[in-house]
Formats: sequence, C-alpha cells, structure tokens
Amino acid sequence: MKRPTIHDVAAAAGVSRGTVSRVLNGDRYVSTSARLAIERAIAETGYVVNRNARSLVTQRAGSVVIVLSEPHEKIFEDPNYSTTIRTSIRRLAERDMSLVMMIAGDAGDRDRVLRYVKGGHADGVLLLSTHAGDPLVDALDGMRIPAVSCGAVIGRENVIPYAACDERGGAQQMTRYLVEQGRKKIAMITGPMDTPGGIQRLEGFADVLGRKASKKLIEHGDWTRLSGESAMARLLERSPDLDAVFAASDVMASGALSTLRAAGRRVPEDVALGGFDDSAVAMSTHPALTTIRQPLAEIAEETVRILLDLIDGAEHVPSVTIPTMLIVRDSA
Repeated sequence: MKRPTIHDVAAAAGVSRGTVSRVLNGDRYVSTSARLAIERAIAETGYVVNRNARSLVTQRAGSVVIVLSEPHEKIFEDPNYSTTIRTSIRRLAERDMSLVMMIAGDAGDRDRVLRYVKGGHADGVLLLSTHAGDPLVDALDGMRIPAVSCGAVIGRENVIPYAACDERGGAQQMTRYLVEQGRKKIAMITGPMDTPGGIQRLEGFADVLGRKASKKLIEHGDWTRLSGESAMARLLERSPDLDAVFAASDVMASGALSTLRAAGRRVPEDVALGGFDDSAVAMSTHPALTTIRQPLAEIAEETVRILLDLIDGAEHVPSVTIPTMLIVRDSA
C-alpha cells in the first residue's frame, strides 16, 4: 500500500500543499478552518511526517539530547533522574520533538556524545548532573550548540544557563529546623564536592551552625545509598554522641538510616535525620523522612523552556532559581 504523502493531505483537505506545509511546521498564520481541515485529512489519510525530509528543509533535527554525567547504574538508583527525564519528554512532545538520552560517565562516553552532536542529530543539549571541570562543557560551548543545565555547572554559571533549586537556602532550612528541635551535635553527609548540590548544601549547613560545623562532623558521599551507609558509620565512629544528621539527599539519608538502625540508634529519639529532595525514597523509609522538597518537575519544566528559547534563536536566557520547602515527617 502506498504511503500517504503531503499531496494526498492537501487534496483531501482542499488546500494547497504550501498550506499543509505551514501547518506541519507550526506556522500560526493559517486560518482555523484550513487548520481543522488539514488535521482531519491527516487523520483520514494516515499521513506521518517524514522527519528526514523536514530536517532538510528546516535544518533542524527535531530532537534534544539529555546527557547524564554519571555512571550507568545511578540512573536506576536516584529517582530524581526519572522525574527530570519524564517531564522533559512531555514538554518536548508538545513541540513534536524527541528526547535522546546519552550517558557521559567517562571519556569514551563523552566522545560518543560529541560525535552525535557534531553529526547534527540534536538541536540542543540538556546537561544533567554535570561535575565541575567536565571537558564536555567547554567542547559543547565551542560547538555553539544551544545548551542548558539542570542545576548549575560549577565555574561555568555564566556560560551555560540553568534552572535549579535554592540549594543553599534549602540546607539552611533543614539545619535551622534541627537546631530548633533542640539538637546540639549535628552532623552532615554532603554530596560530591564538584557539584552545586554538594558545595551549596554544605555552605547552607555551615551558614546556620557557624563554628559548630566542624570537619569532625562532616562526611562526603556521592548521592548513593551505599555512600550514605559508609559516611554514617564513619561519623558514628568519630562522634558517637551526635544527635542529628543532615544528609544532602534522600537516597543517602536512607543509607544513613540503615547504619543508625544497625548501631542500635533510634530515629528520631536518639538521632534526628533529615534528607533533601522529597523524592519517593522519603516516603518509603521507616520512619518517613523529614526532608527538603526541591520542585523537580518545575525545575525540569524551566530547564526545557530555557533550552527551547535558545533553540528558537534567543541570544541570552537568564537562569532560574526556585525556592525549596521544608517537609516535616517522622525522622526528625
């Protein structure tokens, strides 16, 4: 059976081929009656847009590549990524654009990403969990392709626009709450110190505690549950009398909770525990986590909006920072 063409759609709708083409390309200057007739004709004929042909005309790929700068296994452990990806897919679909996901966890992965982008397969790049000093950022900047980051890229904030939560402010909220609960010896498990979440959440913690935020009460994690378990064990070994812990992610907090339970510490009676994200993990622990809600879907929406504005030709789009919220549950 012959595949329907744009000529078949035009004939069925009683309009010119050029009018059909304008509707398919999103032109707003087409009458409502003509647009409705074309939409009916597309449904009746079963016409499907030939993306290769469209790309030749529009010089656009019709897709965006999202680049996760983490090892493959982290995709499945951290629920934040699924929220960001799901929201991005939905927003891009509204523009009839596709999302292609690529991992850039090592040099070989980064080379594949750059070859893909250089090949003209994407109209823009959305960076996710990018670490400071990542050579991919400078390479993309040199290619002059529209790029945005979900969360700031440390040291490149003025080069790559971003949407993010108020990392520092959120950490201040949690630390202040633990102090208000009467906790005297508060420890922290940070994220990686080459990410904004790692650096700025530690800064917020120190803003509130001042000199009480001693190195003895700070351990570093990598956003994984295992790192939360091991960091908590080191903190208990050094400071067995600590009475509160702020983990910079819910996933790490769940690992810390496991270690506290194994050590015979009751949460929150002996040790109060706070997380960050308000992901699905926060409601799956026992007790449920007191945490900081970062509006992940809204952040993803803003990230895609910035990228689409850049793709559409905007020379400069300002970055966006979204407030967080303290969510009190049973762990603190």
